Amino acid sequence: MTAAPVIDVEALTKRFGSKVVVDQLSIKVAKGEIYGFLGPNGSGKTTSIRMMCGLLTPDGGRGHTLGLDIVKQAAAIKREVGYMTQRFGLYEDLSIRENLDFVARIYGMDRRTQRVDAALERLGLVERQKQLAGSLSGGWKQRLALAACMLHEPRLLLLDEPTAGVDPKARRDFWDEIHKLAAEGITVLVSTHYMDEAERCHRLGYIAYGRLLANGTPAELVARSGLHTWTIEGAKAGELAAELEQHPAVELVTRFGNSLHVSGRDAPALQGALAPHQQCPDLRFSNGLPALEDVFIHLMRQSADNFR
Repeated sequence: MTAAPVIDVEALTKRFGSKVVVDQLSIKVAKGEIYGFLGPNGSGKTTSIRMMCGLLTPDGGRGHTLGLDIVKQAAAIKREVGYMTQRFGLYEDLSIRENLDFVARIYGMDRRTQRVDAALERLGLVERQKQLAGSLSGGWKQRLALAACMLHEPRLLLLDEPTAGVDPKARRDFWDEIHKLAAEGITVLVSTHYMDEAERCHRLGYIAYGRLLANGTPAELVARSGLHTWTIEGAKAGELAAELEQHPAVELVTRFGNSLHVSGRDAPALQGALAPHQQCPDLRFSNGLPALEDVFIHLMRQSADNFR
């Protein structure tokens, strides 16, 4: 028997004044799933997540999170959610342990010492617990913020661009922790602009102008895109970009160092566009699947054209 989804919402809509920020959003998220939201700034990602977590009341639509009605039982949902933003919100002149103990006191948590000890252990902060938060690097501040989110043992984590401005190794370590939490049955909603992070999610939703335009696993989104992609490698590959962008069969040209990804939905026409250049001895051509970044850039351009 299939377990009920942790999040199951239908036709969620949110307006701010005359502007529709989220328009008829419907998704389901399973227990222990890491669901990523991608889209341009101002697309409605954060607003969507907040409605699903009881932090914002929708103007239309319905649904349940953790079996609770997102409108009628929003307060109960909030007690089960850990919310981490990209802005570090703890006290820099307190130590790691003092920060966690302060958060536990403010929220009147029972078993305070036990909860703090568990959070320190889970996030690898025991040896640094006496260190002032202000002296931590971005990656360690991120761990501390996540530890604070976990003090009340939430069943759902809301991460709003949590790794912005953090170095690649710290981001990788952070995502290792997120996957460990998901393996324990904690459901995670995360918004991100990083493609390597998107590929670490179990499923993804792409939102633009308040609408969910794509929804599925990274592999499903690549397959559904309908794009055919050629990779052109070589020191002079970049010189072809401007010319290829003008060809009607070429819908997207993405630069990656000394290589280009050239994409289009009409495979024969795309190959025809490249044929005049394939005899160049300085260039190497290979045909394959688009990268996830190609797919999302294509979606972004399509949504902008449709909006206009």
